[in-house]
Parts: sequence; structure tokens; C-alpha cells
Amino acid sequence: MTTSKVANDMLAQEFVQFSLDCGVLKFGEFKTKAGRMSPYFFNAGLFDDGAKLGRLASFYAKRLVSSGIEFDMIFGPAYKGIPLGAAVAIELARLGKNVPFAYNRKEVKDHGEGGSLVGAPLQGRVLIVDDVMSAGTAARESIALIKAAGAIPHAVVIALDRQEMATETQADGSIKDVPYSAVQYVRSNEGLQVCAIAELSDLLAFLTTQPGNEMGEHLVRVQAYRERYGVQAS
Repeated sequence: MTTSKVANDMLAQEFVQFSLDCGVLKFGEFKTKAGRMSPYFFNAGLFDDGAKLGRLASFYAKRLVSSGIEFDMIFGPAYKGIPLGAAVAIELARLGKNVPFAYNRKEVKDHGEGGSLVGAPLQGRVLIVDDVMSAGTAARESIALIKAAGAIPHAVVIALDRQEMATETQADGSIKDVPYSAVQYVRSNEGLQVCAIAELSDLLAFLTTQPGNEMGEHLVRVQAYRERYGVQAS
């Protein structure tokens, strides 16, 4: 195992513990957008104060540095990506990598400067910062915006890769599972690099180290969920 792999694994375990401590990661029964009943839920909106957001940004920055991904600016898709992208830009500047930052509005502004984009002009190799990638819809929308502005959608960094099957809407309106995740789709079909602070496999590894019957029960349920909806490692 390489030194970088060990460091990334340690960072992922720290992040899972941090998310649990902040109440961002919860166990129970939660209905996903795909209609699945998930035994865990990750709500990045609960990184809701300066200290939490600052530490979250440090996790993103460390993962980006270890990934070796090169980029020229940051894009934060509305809505959760806006504070995430801004916080990551601040942390990277603190570490000596100062890059421009932009985000989009979901509603086009028809007065003042107008348009749907705010911040630095989109140009060069753009890094998209978001929390999770479920169906990949938000990523595809960001990619289209970046391309329309004449820039290059280059990479995506997320907090958690759920490593589960994405879904597709069929002609009759029904939802069908597909044998790849949203992360895998963005990598293979859109050609973007994707890195995550932690993956579902890291959550399972974390649960195996936790004492007590309650954590053991969570482990069993998360393992069962992965067996039903999981994909091969991204």
C-alpha cells in the first residue's frame, strides 16, 4: 500500500468521524431521490457554522492536494456547492494556491449584471465542488454551463461517493437502475476526473472498527444495502 493511499484512507476515516460528530452522517431509514430506503443519510447542509465549514474545507483541500488534479478555477453549483466552493477556495488560498471562484444562480437575473453566473469568468480548466453525486444531474448541468461559457469542465471533487447504482428515467416515466454509479458515469462518459474525500467503502471500514451492538447493526444494514445497490469500486 502506497504512502498516499494510507494518507487518503486515514483522511477518509477522520472525515467519517467528523461527519458523525456533526450530525451530518446519520443512521436509520431514509428515502433517497431514487426511491430507495437507505440505512444512512449524509446531509452536508448541517456543516452549518464557521468552525465546521472551515474544517470541511480543509478535508477537501487535503484530498485535492493528494489527488494531484490540476485546475485553474473553482465552480460551485447552486445551491450547496456555493458555500462549499467558496470555503474550498479560501482554504486553498491559505495553503498557497489562490484560484478564481464562480457559481451559478438557478434563476437567471434580468437586472444589474444579469445572467446566471456570478464571480470570476469561467475559463481554463474548471474544478466543480459539490457534496455528493447521486444521479449526476447536477454535475451534467454544471458541465453544460461551463462548456457554454467556453471553459473546460475538468474535474469534480465531492465529500462522499455513495458507490451505488445510478438511475435512468425511461420513456414511460419509470425509473430503472443502471449498473454504474453517477461518479463512474461522469468519469467515463464526460471524461472528468472525480475524487471524493470518502467513499461508502470507507464508511463500512469505519463501522467495522466501532464497538457496540448498535454500530454492529448499522454495519449489517449498510452492507446489505451495498449488496443490493452497490457498484464495483469507482
